[in-house]
Amino acid sequence: MIAVIQCAGTKQPHAGRLARNDGTQVKFIAHPNAARPKADLIYARPDDRSDRGVSWREVILEYNKTPADNPLKLLPAWQLYRNDVYARLARELGVGNVYILSAGWGLIAAKFLTPDYDITFSNTKKEDKYKQRRKNDRYQDFHMLPDETRESVVFFGGKDYLPLFAALTKSIKGKRTVFYNSQDIPEVPGCTLRLFETDANTNWHYLCANALLDGEIAID
Repeated sequence: MIAVIQCAGTKQPHAGRLARNDGTQVKFIAHPNAARPKADLIYARPDDRSDRGVSWREVILEYNKTPADNPLKLLPAWQLYRNDVYARLARELGVGNVYILSAGWGLIAAKFLTPDYDITFSNTKKEDKYKQRRKNDRYQDFHMLPDETRESVVFFGGKDYLPLFAALTKSIKGKRTVFYNSQDIPEVPGCTLRLFETDANTNWHYLCANALLDGEIAID
């Protein structure tokens, strides 16, 4: 089984960041012009052009070619987010069987060294609109789950993340199961839908992932 889980807004406090050639750290957000400036930090979108002449997305791809050489102390995706469920999925299913659906980067492998970022599909408060990715925003999302995958794929995430999951996994060969927690059944073409019943409205997908690992629910 392969697990895909949506990203989280809360990152580890020691999460590393990419940097410009002059050493200035880069924080990735959805709308740099809407954020309050900081003297020691620049804001950028993942697909903005870096000072290397290529996009920051290409910079992080190049950085990941030599993961053992990690001078910026970037964390693999399964360690980047603070909730324990990411580490538990990696530990019990194997790191190679876990993927993160990131609003900033797309569908990334759990081992992918990922810089600090603050981008979400979820609705935000007015003062946090700089972090909200809109439907019409253009992203060259990563698609790291191979299309030839024939294993069952299960997704844990909210409704705002379902369109991206559906788009980035539509070509894989394996069965896709999507858990949801809403009165309305979501439309996710080609996927098997499973209701996860809980009174929790926020971060219910963490409970769902733990319930699957505990054997309380199953995908078949």
